[in-house]
Amino acid sequence: MDLGLTGRSVIVTGASRGIGYAIAEAFAAEGANVTIAARTEAPLLEARDRLTAAYPGAKIQAVTGDTTSAADCERLINAAVEAYGGLDALVNNAGGSQRSDDFDTRWQGTFEANVRSVARLSVLARPHLAQATNGGSIVNIASIYGRESGGGVEYNAMKSAEIALSKSFALDWASEGIRVNTIAPGSISFEGGGWWRRTQDDPDAMREFIDRNIAAGRFGKPEEVAAAVVFLSSPRASWIVGASLNVDGGQSRSNI
Repeated sequence: MDLGLTGRSVIVTGASRGIGYAIAEAFAAEGANVTIAARTEAPLLEARDRLTAAYPGAKIQAVTGDTTSAADCERLINAAVEAYGGLDALVNNAGGSQRSDDFDTRWQGTFEANVRSVARLSVLARPHLAQATNGGSIVNIASIYGRESGGGVEYNAMKSAEIALSKSFALDWASEGIRVNTIAPGSISFEGGGWWRRTQDDPDAMREFIDRNIAAGRFGKPEEVAAAVVFLSSPRASWIVGASLNVDGGQSRSNI
């Protein structure tokens, strides 16, 4: 199936590794013009070079920045628009939990990473997405623990807020031709990631975790999340607005 993404301008945050990298790779394979972003320059440039080598005809640019910084968010949006003549899709993948023993640092940091940054980038992208041919798209990477209880309390609360924020934007902006949706991954394993490290440290415990929690009997793969993201970002998903899609191998327990 041709997803109609050739030549479309796409931003993917948190794209130096793992799910974000897999999303960027899936867009490159579809012929999109991709702007990848992450906080640390060296791994981001390495990711860009790997993508360029794997897809010689693809246009890939790397923009180093922190999505919790207003200035960096504005610079990222401008870089995509200037390089590729506009913006068709934004994937807010950067996020996670702030590790700290200090209450305010922990809660505020997790809020900034998962809610305020997503809102800011979405608002900055809005006027450009509204001009996109065949409509613009925002896909926010949340978690099954935004749809139901689970995970750390701050993470659970902020991922729930991210899904609620996305739904509100979806309803408000649909008339402008902008579709906003969320992906809710379950436990995804990739080399160097948290679930991968836990498996190296205690494979028996992780086998028990999988048997107890994941109906499909294994951890998910980044490319399985990426496939869903790329479809939702494409004109083929033109009637999907405000959805939150589990990509979890049957790990979630919510009926909706």
